Amino acid sequence: MNGAVQRRRPPTAQQFVLVELRSAITSGELKPGAPIRQDALAARLDVSRVPLREALKTLEGEGLVEHKVHRGYFVTELSLTDLREIYRIRELLEEEAVRQAAARTQAGLLDALEEAQAEVERADAAGDVTAMTAANRRFHFALFEASGMPRLIRLIGTLWDSTDAYRSLYYAETPNRERVVHEHRAVIAALREGDAESAIRRLDQHRAHAVTSLQDVLDRG
Repeated sequence: MNGAVQRRRPPTAQQFVLVELRSAITSGELKPGAPIRQDALAARLDVSRVPLREALKTLEGEGLVEHKVHRGYFVTELSLTDLREIYRIRELLEEEAVRQAAARTQAGLLDALEEAQAEVERADAAGDVTAMTAANRRFHFALFEASGMPRLIRLIGTLWDSTDAYRSLYYAETPNRERVVHEHRAVIAALREGDAESAIRRLDQHRAHAVTSLQDVLDRG
């Protein structure tokens, strides 16, 4: 949530609030467990409580925020068990998406991955966590979307949404960003060689490293 919001404000107040809140969560400005102070937020964004409440309901459906009776909304705080379950389900679904994408050998897939990866690497070099988070998602979903399975992609997207608040914590540390760059490059190389199984193994390692790092974050918390 920044001073330039007026220049890029979406067409409705609800969409505007949704974009700003989601950005604050995925960038780490609002951390897991943080309260959403509605009065202050409505004043800051210059909106009424109505679009704010609607945006919060949408984010609650995505798993990014949760409502606690008599206490209000908070950024969702996941346990290590929750994270492991989410990443395990992702592993199962994403494996199928990658297999289908590799089988279809969709023209332009490698170009799309290289383009997204270039954005990942620029963000890493700049230490821009928000930009790297967004570019990382574009990288992975370029691959998933090549599967041609829209329902599967939506399911994977929901799982990604539910852990967005933690992704910024992962990218905040330089070694993690460097590891992501290396692992993405390995996935592209495997796909370029037509080796879907190797790409799947690389992505399994990619997720496992994220879970291990996030376990350290949760233990420190």
